[in-house]
Amino acid sequence: MTPVPVFLYHSVSDHPPNWIAPWTVTPEVFRRQLDRITEAGRSVVPLRRLVAAVRGGPPLPPRAAVLTFDDGFADFYWTVAPLLEERGLPATLYLTVGALHPPGGRPTGSLFPPADMLNWRQVTALDAMGVEIGGHSITHAQLDAVRPRQCTEEIVGCKDRLEDALGHEVTAFAYPHGYSSAAVRRRVAEAGWSSATAVENKFSSATDHVLRLCRLMVRRDTPDRVFADWVAGRGARTGPVPEGLYTRYWRSYRRLRAAVGSPVGGPSDG
Repeated sequence: MTPVPVFLYHSVSDHPPNWIAPWTVTPEVFRRQLDRITEAGRSVVPLRRLVAAVRGGPPLPPRAAVLTFDDGFADFYWTVAPLLEERGLPATLYLTVGALHPPGGRPTGSLFPPADMLNWRQVTALDAMGVEIGGHSITHAQLDAVRPRQCTEEIVGCKDRLEDALGHEVTAFAYPHGYSSAAVRRRVAEAGWSSATAVENKFSSATDHVLRLCRLMVRRDTPDRVFADWVAGRGARTGPVPEGLYTRYWRSYRRLRAAVGSPVGGPSDG
């Protein structure tokens, strides 16, 4: 299994809100990381090429990598997109649609604290630029810990809103917080999403699970040496990885906390 680093970013900013700061890198660090990826001979490919390879389609280049971004912070439009465009690098942007807003308007509602998020006009512009737009639910709920009806609404409603806004099909989904279960993955497939990414902090591969693709989360405190190892294909296991006992225990605990009105987890942990 040739390791494929699928990098997961959130915000790229010098001055993020405190709640997202641990999952934010500065523009300077982001530039340096992009340059490290390309200088190491990595071929950054669209996510759909990884998905096609997992489904038995054309093989990936020998040293493929994928760039993904979660949530939909406005700095993607102002900072990230120009840096990707000048390097000719593709990326997938997973949007929490309840956090988006019309220009000058208000978002419809998400679990995020206040932050500068994309507006729908910017989303359509990014789509026209070639950024792959994907879904990240409506509110960023922990889908494996909510009631089945809400889970379905989060998955289906997200897809409907994005396709209505963009005028074409969207097929890539990312689980909020990286959390899923067999039932959640079944609902994702039934809704028409053809791929879904988790976190796992492991390399993906052409034999990964198409509805549980592994990613490597880049955080503010990710050491340069760790990032360099990821670029080199070292320092993490390669997916697919079977669900372990701890994951099942943690899911049960989160479901219990959610049932009593005290959910576990930060606002954006994947």
